[in-house]
Amino acid sequence: MSRVTQILTFVTVAVLLLAGIHYYFWARLVRDTGLPQLGARVLTGAIAALALSIPLGLVLIRMLRRDLPALSWVAFTWMGLMFLLLVGLAAGDVFRVAVWLAERLRGAPVDPSRRELLARAVAGGASAFAATAGVLGMVSALRQVQVKAVSIPLGKLPPALDGFTIAAISDVHLGPTIGPDFMRDVVARVNALEADAVVIVGDLVDGSVAELAASAAPLADLRAPHGVFFVTGNHEYYSGAAEWLAHLRTLGIRTLENERAVLAGAIELAGANDLAGRAFDHGPDFAKALAGRDPAKPLVLLSHQPKTFDEAAGLGVDLQISGHTHGGQIWPFGVLVRWQQGYLAGLSRRGEAQLYVSRGTGYWGPPMRVGAPAEISRLTLRAA
Repeated sequence: MSRVTQILTFVTVAVLLLAGIHYYFWARLVRDTGLPQLGARVLTGAIAALALSIPLGLVLIRMLRRDLPALSWVAFTWMGLMFLLLVGLAAGDVFRVAVWLAERLRGAPVDPSRRELLARAVAGGASAFAATAGVLGMVSALRQVQVKAVSIPLGKLPPALDGFTIAAISDVHLGPTIGPDFMRDVVARVNALEADAVVIVGDLVDGSVAELAASAAPLADLRAPHGVFFVTGNHEYYSGAAEWLAHLRTLGIRTLENERAVLAGAIELAGANDLAGRAFDHGPDFAKALAGRDPAKPLVLLSHQPKTFDEAAGLGVDLQISGHTHGGQIWPFGVLVRWQQGYLAGLSRRGEAQLYVSRGTGYWGPPMRVGAPAEISRLTLRAA
């Protein structure tokens, strides 16, 4: 299948899915609730406009190749509220089915007015849930990113390096709603940690160098005695990975493209390209990244997607640092993320190997985080 065919297929499926979701909203919020004619028309128009805001917003931003802040905020905010409303209405439908079954079992007569009242209760409850969760999610996503401190024992770590710290950020997603002010604050907070090394574990950008160079400029101020390192995430490949890798090097960041560095003479730090790079002849090559390593030294691997951990553990990696999942970003989406990746957030172990998955530092799409706060990770390595 050609890339053009893949894109057309994806767009077609996405548009049909959006249309289906918004028809479902209309059915539950307008048709089933028996709204007065004027209210029904207004809400129908609003649902149609919101349905169009997402594809039109994304297409116009891409075609015009410039930020449209108001449209971006409307489209992405509605994307998050849409998911939350879908969850609320689906839960309400489960309740409605349970009520219907209970009525059938006791032989109660059909009462249209009671059904309409129940439909209104479900619509109101789902809307209240979406609005409340959405507002709290926006507060969580837009507030100052918090530092999450984690201690990780490594059996091979020399006692002299006990307490070696790595500051990790991932999934910043610089783009239409995340700009230089956010990046500047993150850089200041990372520098305040005075970590021994800083790592950026992919999905830094959602746009080209030409579009986002100014937003990424604060990265030049990152400081760490043993260096600042970067590996690609899947979104770099949608944004021009080669250009971004070259640009980040001009900002003093060392890119690890299936290669390795040695920190403090005793910690091997390897970086693998993201799995999405396979479509661009730039995929992960763990054999290359780990070739010639000293097995007596602890090996830390930067790999954007945590699902690579099972393979990495079998290759003798002591610690893998990943991102990608956003911790689910908006509950309960994390259920699907865990199923797809195998891991969601925090520290996991497989034999002697350990995995740390960051919930991410920014957000993708909706400016919301529900049940999955953003983080700057301060990983302290301990001699076991």
